[in-house]
Amino acid sequence: MDSNTIFVGLDVHKATIAVAVAPSGRSSEVRFQGSFAHRPGGMTEFARHLLAKHPGSHLSFCYEAGACGYGLARELTEAGHECLVIAPSLIPTRPGDHIKTDKRDATTLAKMHRAGELVSVWMPDARHEAVRDLVRARETAMYWRNKARQALSSFLLRQGYRYGGRSAWTASYWRWLATIELEHPAQQVTMQEYILAIREGDERHDRLVRQIEAAVPDWSLAPLVRALQAMRGIALITAATIIAEIGDIGRFDTPRRLMAYLGLVPAEHSSGPKIRRRGITKAGNTRARRLLVESAWTYCRAPRVSQEMQRRQEGLNLTILKIAWKAQLRLHDRYRRLSATGKPKNVVITAIARELVGFIWAIAQEVGPAKPAIAA
Repeated sequence: MDSNTIFVGLDVHKATIAVAVAPSGRSSEVRFQGSFAHRPGGMTEFARHLLAKHPGSHLSFCYEAGACGYGLARELTEAGHECLVIAPSLIPTRPGDHIKTDKRDATTLAKMHRAGELVSVWMPDARHEAVRDLVRARETAMYWRNKARQALSSFLLRQGYRYGGRSAWTASYWRWLATIELEHPAQQVTMQEYILAIREGDERHDRLVRQIEAAVPDWSLAPLVRALQAMRGIALITAATIIAEIGDIGRFDTPRRLMAYLGLVPAEHSSGPKIRRRGITKAGNTRARRLLVESAWTYCRAPRVSQEMQRRQEGLNLTILKIAWKAQLRLHDRYRRLSATGKPKNVVITAIARELVGFIWAIAQEVGPAKPAIAA
């Protein structure tokens, strides 16, 4: 930053934005400007007034990532100002500081932004955020459908009904449900309402899947989504969700950085001669990490390319196909070797998921950077 930069810390809430300003130079006083109404164009107007007082200066805004999203950052960026969205978990804190107010938060952000101690998150464009909202809506629909299924299963168990088939929610399971006649009419109504909730959840989930399938081809990251489907355990919905949650993989210069971002590297708490390593950090994106672990289970089976995988791999670059096959060979071999040592299965699968990330990173390098979105 040059000497004419003015650093602005924003503590953003639904209705208000607390603003603090830190001029260049560590000795310059950080001034709290007050709280303003959170409305469209409000911060752009404030920026104009601030530049009128300090002509020739450059403004650099920052605020914490949160429920208010990236709209404010896009607004300020389009107005020609720099705006960083800060990772809340990486903001330095003082253990002895037990007073928290909007004024203090805005002042701290401005001061740390001036000192260069804040870490910004990757900001998606509007199209990417729309796709991410769509895949998250599908996950929400799955969550409530599964809750309805669990409620019905618990209800039937209390009434003494247990399904004797191999797996639930199949065609035979639904036929079995139709044979159940409960003693009280109120219980029959209860069961039917649970069934309707499950049916509605299935329909909502299927609608969202179709919408994702329609949205992906026009997405700037569609080539990467297509390429990732060459790998075992990663079909369209899984690939789209992983990429929507991670964003631009090209910003990670090594696969280990991507593994750390997804929280799949071991935590460590060492001091002096004592070295203590723990389980994975579980930092970063929970949804992407969960899907990667689910995909890792498919590498328990012997390497092979099924008809479904062949269909997904049609038209892909030979280099990408080689990476996908190498992943099958290496990850299955690693699964066998780790399992032979007696390690718990969940630990083994987590290790497989961590290495799977490395192959995803390699495929992303082959696909190359995403093409910029074309404005409508």
